[in-house]
Amino acid sequence: MKKCAIFLSAFLLIEFNFNCLVNAGPSEDQLPVLKWVDKTGAKRIPKGKKIYNVALYGAKNDGMTLNTKAIQAAIDACSAKGGGVVTFDTGAYVTGSIFVKKGVTMLVSKNTRILGSQDIADYTEIDTRIAGVEIRWPAALINVMDQDKVAITGEGIIHARGKPFWDKYRAMRKEYEKKGLRWIVDYDCKRPRTLLISSSSNVTVKGITFKQAGFWTVQILYSRYITVNGITILNNVEGSGPSTDGIDIDSSSWILVENCDIDCNDDDFCLKAGRDADGLRVNRPAEYVVIRNCVARRGAGLITCGSETSGSIRNVLAYNLVANGTTNCINFKSAITRGGIVENIYVHDIEMNNVGTMLRATMDWNPSYSYSTLPKEYSYDSIPDHWKIMLQKVTPEQGTPHFKNVYLWNIKGTVRGSAISISGMKESPIENYFLSDIDIEARSPGDISFAKGWRFKNVTIKTTTVGELRIQNSTEMDIKLSESGK
Repeated sequence: MKKCAIFLSAFLLIEFNFNCLVNAGPSEDQLPVLKWVDKTGAKRIPKGKKIYNVALYGAKNDGMTLNTKAIQAAIDACSAKGGGVVTFDTGAYVTGSIFVKKGVTMLVSKNTRILGSQDIADYTEIDTRIAGVEIRWPAALINVMDQDKVAITGEGIIHARGKPFWDKYRAMRKEYEKKGLRWIVDYDCKRPRTLLISSSSNVTVKGITFKQAGFWTVQILYSRYITVNGITILNNVEGSGPSTDGIDIDSSSWILVENCDIDCNDDDFCLKAGRDADGLRVNRPAEYVVIRNCVARRGAGLITCGSETSGSIRNVLAYNLVANGTTNCINFKSAITRGGIVENIYVHDIEMNNVGTMLRATMDWNPSYSYSTLPKEYSYDSIPDHWKIMLQKVTPEQGTPHFKNVYLWNIKGTVRGSAISISGMKESPIENYFLSDIDIEARSPGDISFAKGWRFKNVTIKTTTVGELRIQNSTEMDIKLSESGK
């Protein structure tokens, strides 16, 4: 099929509130004007050197013995004596939820495997937040909660062995969908996350390979000054697990993620900030986040903002990234009950290889999941408390999300679907997206509806079908087509 080319160009003038420049967005030598960038990441690390080998506390490396109590005893002793390094001999250690504490470096060396228990009873129930809602739920396999100066490092493997939890979820979902309960099944089906960092600071996660998460892999929740460096996530092992996100930065700030490689079955690098009434009550943003020098393979989005946006997502810089086969490259998603503002997002120097869509944004994402309605055969007085949280009403003023001030530049590669898919709302147009130096091949240019104040400069979309970029119900759009597809 003959390729058609669409060249979109317009004069671009961006006046950032921090005096950034024109043309292709900030260049490398201009990035320091984002004065917050160098403040991200852990500022302190554990200093203790004394070794606490889990074998001395009764742990067995046979791949069968449940070692939760022994590993926890080693961690507790290490922290109580001012910190040090908790180590494992070569081998495989089965465990349920363990809690890494202040001053502890948990070192998982090469040829050592931590294996997650496949019995949900081995995961302690805690007060936490799941998919934007605060509820009682199982702890993760590895937990850092209310701590400072913690490290989880090494060249070893943390294998969550999540497949039984995938199977459980899929069976429950079939039954729940028949009953009109798609919106609550993710909360009723208790599945363990692999690593939870919650209400903590100065935590470093480095070098570990994570496999087969039962649910989300790494969740950074209500935390500050966290570094995730050089981890590998391989969740598509022996199948594809539902909701096996890679790294979720959830109402947290001053976060640095770098040199990571993620293969999962949902969002790869994701920013979240609470869901609906509960998220609006908590009202904590995800902000001051740097994601750089990373690769996403399978997954729903290289960079995703949402769908939990209630507390707002802002001040995010992502660059030097590769998307290989990912469903979306850059994805913004929310719902009309969610609220919050997604703003000041900067993404540049991206390589795409056979991704589904370069840029997607919707404010009405996945309605059967996003909107909670109690079927008439259920009595409100007899349902679980977390169902009632999900059913709390949100007014249109509270629930309307807003996306604005997004800057994308130096993006190249191939797209197997539409290049752009944008769907705002009449009440909330998607505002001020600035695209420059984009050079991609796609099946079609795509659609923009309910947008305002967009600017393109040096944007080239080579298409394999006849068509043009369709723009509807949009204003102040400085997008000029120099050549339409034929």
